[in-house]
Amino acid sequence: MAKNLRPEVIRPRVRLGERVLIGPGKVELLRAVAEQGSISRAARSLGMGYKRAWSLLDELQQASSKPLIETSAGGVGGGGAKVSPAGLALIAEYDALERACRDAAAPALAKLSRMLRK
Repeated sequence: MAKNLRPEVIRPRVRLGERVLIGPGKVELLRAVAEQGSISRAARSLGMGYKRAWSLLDELQQASSKPLIETSAGGVGGGGAKVSPAGLALIAEYDALERACRDAAAPALAKLSRMLRK
């Protein structure tokens, strides 16, 4: 059996309404924008194309009542992007949801882990 089974890993995906899905990929992309200061650098750091990254961020933005990302146009000094306070709050809430899911599922995951290791 694989040695890297980690029963504590729960990665929730949440559908809100008909279209909006918030999950680990979009949250990691937001996190990467915060770290990289650019959508294109964030996309590259995650091994995805700029167009895909922009599409995912735009989907989140369309669902939000507040800006999640603040961008500045390129030029001599170059452009950039940063995650807004609302975007940082979204990351924090997703992280809290992930912890709550992991904590609630811990007993069942421990049992499954024991079963799978046999």
